[in-house]
Amino acid sequence: MPKITIAQNILAANETVAAEIRHTFTTQEIYVINLMSSPGAGKTTLLEQTIARLQDDLGIAVIEGDIETSADAERIEAAGAETVQINTRGACHLEAHMIRDALTQLNVDPIELLFIENIGNLVCPSSWDLGENLRVVLISTSEGDDKPAKYPQMFATSQALIINKIDLLPYVDYNLAKVKQQALAINPHLQIFELSCRTGAGLRDWCEWVQTVVRSGAIW
Repeated sequence: MPKITIAQNILAANETVAAEIRHTFTTQEIYVINLMSSPGAGKTTLLEQTIARLQDDLGIAVIEGDIETSADAERIEAAGAETVQINTRGACHLEAHMIRDALTQLNVDPIELLFIENIGNLVCPSSWDLGENLRVVLISTSEGDDKPAKYPQMFATSQALIINKIDLLPYVDYNLAKVKQQALAINPHLQIFELSCRTGAGLRDWCEWVQTVVRSGAIW
């Protein structure tokens, strides 16, 4: 059997499960954000900062994806959000059946906002529907300004772009205007946030936007 047929069958099966859990999320009024980035861009730190600012207003939980270890999940739990760890043991992305299984370990009643912290990878996660309402791609100034050009599918399938570590701009060779121009050329509807989890710059705008989309139930 051709490899392309096998891949199509796997993705089709994933779509079926994603539709099932999306119905569950909708029925239980849980808003789901799939957060994606390359390794080290700052997903976990962003979640820590977001939880600290929003946990008094929203019931927040996190499904934490990693190839190995529970280090990030421990950080999220310390920040105050209920967390379920998924270790893929080598797989470079999360799949819908993993999310379905993780949900059985959550007390869903108080959850209004569920973050899925995907595996650090700008390629594979863009192809896998996890039943989310919203996709956010996070990049950082420390990893170079060529990410939209190199990984266009990730930006094409996301609704928001976070450019993190802007506090490092004076010290790195990073053309912020070029990055935004490239990203918007791929997806002109991207909502773009420039922020620093270290200094707090831009976090207020991000958190206010998250509150707005959760309350509105916006689906792209």
